Amino acid sequence: MEALYNRTNEMVHEIQSQLSRLERAVTNEEHGDIQTEIQARIDQMVSNCERLEMMVNKEPPSRRASAKLRVDQLKYDGQHLQAAMRVVIHRRHQKEEEERDRELLMSREFKPNDTSVLIDAELSHNQRMHSINRNVDQLIDTGSNSLAAMRAQRNTLKGVQRRMFDIMNTLGLSNTVMRLIERRSSQDRVILFGGMLLTCIIMFLVWKYLV
Repeated sequence: MEALYNRTNEMVHEIQSQLSRLERAVTNEEHGDIQTEIQARIDQMVSNCERLEMMVNKEPPSRRASAKLRVDQLKYDGQHLQAAMRVVIHRRHQKEEEERDRELLMSREFKPNDTSVLIDAELSHNQRMHSINRNVDQLIDTGSNSLAAMRAQRNTLKGVQRRMFDIMNTLGLSNTVMRLIERRSSQDRVILFGGMLLTCIIMFLVWKYLV
């Protein structure tokens, strides 16, 4: 389970790096190739998480809770990465649409009576595009903050996990000591009653044959 978990955790960082490449892609072909690669890795993450969930049920009870926490964190990372990829794709589509509108505007022949109407329409359209871009930027910032919070939460969970292991190890040692004490008490009890019985027999023999 540890090998599969570590490999899936590494994929989170790889996908984050690929998302940066996706945002910087210049050509549509490059953008499409990177997008396909990212989606394949996210699908592999989902498949790995499903396998890890089955492995969690086979873990010892003392480790099952911490293992489930780690798998849930990976699933949460995968969902956020999928959402981040959608945002990057949406921004590219918006940019392409703006470029097409700009080229159409530059290549269009204007009539004197239509100029003011077209300018107003294009101005309104441009304002809407800027508003959409601002909203998308806010979504990306929110996603980045969420990923940063997830990393902080992961570090916190690792600290909690270490403390849980320390407590479980301490409890395991305490249980061992208690079992040893109970075993020693049982042995002492046998020796005590055995000694009392032997003393009674000796006293009986002394009384019968010497008195």
